[in-house]
Amino acid sequence: MSLVPYGLVRPFLFRMDPEAAHDLTLNAVARTQGTVLEKLYAQPQVHDPVTLAGLRFPNRVGLAAGLDKNARCIDGLGAMGFGFVEVGTVTPLAQGGNPKPRMFRLPDAQALINRLGFNNQGLDTFVANVQRSALRRAHTPGLLLGLNIGKNAATPMERATDDYLACLEGVYPHADYVTINISSPNTKNLRALQSDEALDGLLGALAQRRQELAQQYVRTDAQGQRTPKHVPLFLKIAPDLDAEQIAAIAAMLQRHQMDGVIATNTTLAREAVQWLPHSNEAGGLSGAPVRDMSRLVIRGLRAALGPDFPIIGVGGVQSGADAVGHLEAGANLVQIYTGLIYRGPALVREVALALKQRSAR
Repeated sequence: MSLVPYGLVRPFLFRMDPEAAHDLTLNAVARTQGTVLEKLYAQPQVHDPVTLAGLRFPNRVGLAAGLDKNARCIDGLGAMGFGFVEVGTVTPLAQGGNPKPRMFRLPDAQALINRLGFNNQGLDTFVANVQRSALRRAHTPGLLLGLNIGKNAATPMERATDDYLACLEGVYPHADYVTINISSPNTKNLRALQSDEALDGLLGALAQRRQELAQQYVRTDAQGQRTPKHVPLFLKIAPDLDAEQIAAIAAMLQRHQMDGVIATNTTLAREAVQWLPHSNEAGGLSGAPVRDMSRLVIRGLRAALGPDFPIIGVGGVQSGADAVGHLEAGANLVQIYTGLIYRGPALVREVALALKQRSAR
């Protein structure tokens, strides 16, 4: 259990502008990770190993991408008890994102709206930060790292694949898995990549490049055998999809031998929050209102993909019971983000224990 209960810290943070509070928190984690002050938020990792996509996850709860866009806080976030941490989204070139203000709390709904727009310091800085982390320098076992990639806002859609290929090449040697983010609502026309023809072209190009990179980064095992370094590729999709779109995406995942899918990103829907302050702000809605939408997509994917295809469920996980609901809908693992902002690090352990109990049945 962390030394400082989050309930004491949250009122101070929630009096601040949401993005300012976010930056303050990340700066604090970046400064204290790997020091004795890490104990202020660190928690023991729940042991509940599961093998998925060829990877051994120490437990079933991970951090979703978006919180640590520049990979500055990998070690500190990992110390909170996650089994896996996903950082990014990174783009080839640095970009400032959309104009501020661009993040809004909806406390009555346990929700956030953001239109950050892939603000990040670019691929070179991102990779350098990953390499500086103790996790990567020491090859620490017991925590997996996902690296989430996207396209620059200024890149024309017809050149989007070039951005994804550049990012894949840059992060490949350092990732336990790579997530292809085509579902943020905050980069103009990005979700058009979920259409049949565009997704077919993108996944085909990434699969081909992955084959080449696997041969380039060969692993040597304890017996001296050299094998290609196969880094799993996951696709992150939106909750705003109908049954036909879900089935088409599932077919693409299988056709191009993707290793898994993350369901889901934020939503453009506002029905669940339409009477609340800030509900009309542009951007993606996350948190509790997305829970049922995410589960519908998870169920559709599981029905289309069969029992063995890896699915990571994300959206609206605010408690251990919420996470169990995602598993019962068909997910193998879950990720949290908005729930961490509302509940703090204690949520990580609560979710991990609930999922361990559920998987033991």
